[in-house]
Amino acid sequence: MSIAIHRGKYQLAKTSKPSLAIACLIAGGCGMFQGVSPKPGPHDTRTSYHDTVGMTISYPEVERIVSEISEAAYDSTEPLVHEDPSSLPTLELTLTEAVQMAVQQSPVVRELGGTLVSQPAFAGFTSTIYDPSLAHANPQLGVEAALAEFDAQFAGGLFWNKIDQPQNVEGLVGQFTPQVLQGTGASYQSELSKRTAQGGTFALRHITNYDRNNRPFRRFTSDFVGWVEAEWRQPLMRGAGTEFNRIAGPRSMIGQYNGVLIARVNEEVALADFEVSVIRLVNDVEQAYWELSAAYRVMEATLKGREAALQTFQYQEVRLEVGAGRSDEEAQAKSQFYQFQAQVERALSGPEGLYALEQRLRYLLGMPPADGRLIKPISEPSDTRVVFDWDSALNQALTRRVEVRRQRFNLKRRELELVAARLNRRPQLDFLGRYRWRGLGDNLIGRSDSPPLDNLFGAITGGDYQEWQAGMELTFPVGLRAASNAVAHARLSLSREQALLNETELRISHNLAEAVRQLGISHSLLETNYNAFLADLRQVDVLRRRYRDGTDNINFLLQAQRQVVVSEVDFYRSIAAYNLAIRDLHREKGSLLAYNGVTLAEGPWASGAYRDAYENGRFLSTRPNPAAVQMPQPVSSGPFDPSAPQDTQQPLIEEWIELPAGGIDDADDQATASPSDRSTATAATAVPAEPITLE
Repeated sequence: MSIAIHRGKYQLAKTSKPSLAIACLIAGGCGMFQGVSPKPGPHDTRTSYHDTVGMTISYPEVERIVSEISEAAYDSTEPLVHEDPSSLPTLELTLTEAVQMAVQQSPVVRELGGTLVSQPAFAGFTSTIYDPSLAHANPQLGVEAALAEFDAQFAGGLFWNKIDQPQNVEGLVGQFTPQVLQGTGASYQSELSKRTAQGGTFALRHITNYDRNNRPFRRFTSDFVGWVEAEWRQPLMRGAGTEFNRIAGPRSMIGQYNGVLIARVNEEVALADFEVSVIRLVNDVEQAYWELSAAYRVMEATLKGREAALQTFQYQEVRLEVGAGRSDEEAQAKSQFYQFQAQVERALSGPEGLYALEQRLRYLLGMPPADGRLIKPISEPSDTRVVFDWDSALNQALTRRVEVRRQRFNLKRRELELVAARLNRRPQLDFLGRYRWRGLGDNLIGRSDSPPLDNLFGAITGGDYQEWQAGMELTFPVGLRAASNAVAHARLSLSREQALLNETELRISHNLAEAVRQLGISHSLLETNYNAFLADLRQVDVLRRRYRDGTDNINFLLQAQRQVVVSEVDFYRSIAAYNLAIRDLHREKGSLLAYNGVTLAEGPWASGAYRDAYENGRFLSTRPNPAAVQMPQPVSSGPFDPSAPQDTQQPLIEEWIELPAGGIDDADDQATASPSDRSTATAATAVPAEPITLE
């Protein structure tokens, strides 16, 4: 059964292919309703405004701010593809310089594989240096917004009105009763109120009313009536106390808390999120740097393999020309040369080639995709075996990891919310006190020696008419169901955050154990690949002599040439993997920023803020007996610097490998260098083993 449209009416029609009928309807789109649209008329004689304006795609007109980053996007040259790296000018860069450029280059914290362009909807999740300040200046959830609830408030209003009302009355003999009430009036109200940290409210009000009408029996044709009153409203149960107002705020609702302490926790969480993004940036910079360093060495190894294959091919050509060689051997040598040529091209311009990895590092450093230069890493990777003390590393990981600190702040927020929820589960009992000075006068303002009721302000300041009111107000929902439910919700939220904290700590311990394991196996693979490389070099020398002596087949030589390139590539990649394993261990134990010398610091304040702080500080003094002062439980234990030096046991460097001049060298200097020179360990002593030297 399908739905069809015929002559502007919906009808049911049978069809043997329901799916086909539905597909036809869907394919028709909105056009299938053309049969019921109005017929063309006079209104169709001119083009609609929306045909050219309302339905077109527009381009935004915004002010373009030129910066170093925007210039890098516009000033890029043609990317490198087949250029010879040896003919290009190089930009020598150490890892320390690369990290400094990455963290100082742009307000946006970059990351590899980001979604800023590919998924613009997630641009709001991209971290910038403005995020902590945005959290602080949030007009709804920030610290200043929470403090603004305690600011003094002023309210005032001035109104005039005209009265002209017919009256349903009948005049008596000898009396004047107006048939129409006519008059002019005005009212002025002003109030200054202030909320205290204990939840109380103080208010000072001034009200003045002016009235002029034709009613009889009035002493004055027009008069001013008004009063000045002071009011104090103090919650005694729900909403009372400094603790509740610091957590929930003075205007909080059940289950909604936005006090100063909650806003402070939100700001700390934003700072932790920013720190996470900086750690991720530094992690990506090291990743790109060591991968580029390995790409250079892989390129050199592949070039050496191609040169060896070319020499073998040329030697075989000469033998074939003089009649001493075989055509199949010459074809095999030629095939291997082109195989190495393809490897060189992939190592140069492939997806994981030299130029692609160099451009990846360029993005993290905020540089153009290409500028005619080639970045060349000059920091020598370390091949020194580094052993960290497990207990010290585990203690650091569970203390210094930003994820633990962030989750602890979330747990602190739930603890505060539980306190506020329990304090909310009470009736609303308020004490109300009001004192009023009244007055009435023919004029608004008069002389001090004027007769009684001559002016309003004279009557008020004279204090002849005073009123007061005192009492209590009690309101609460019977059963306190919503407040009790909020307490249950706060308890469950607290249990959930505690469970997440426990799980976070467990996961961190597992990740640290995996990082330690990878560190050990990476160095073992480094030694193994190095020894395999030495063996393959000796194998090539032996097979080359035997081949040229005619005692062996060319296939063994070609296979050995391929194997020595594979071994050399594996060796250099294992060196990069070992240095990345050291990075991973520092990341897992929360010391990556300190390892790279990155410090998080607040930017400078405005000049006026320093002056205000100095002026206010002149009126502050230390308490003579701080221990006797009752203070609420603190939110945090004090400042924490993630880049500060760590109090930890020095790791033991067991041994090192001395590599050939063309490979990795200066490992000894790298192991004993200062942290600013990119050491792989914080130890000052080393126990060298028997060095392994490449012949």
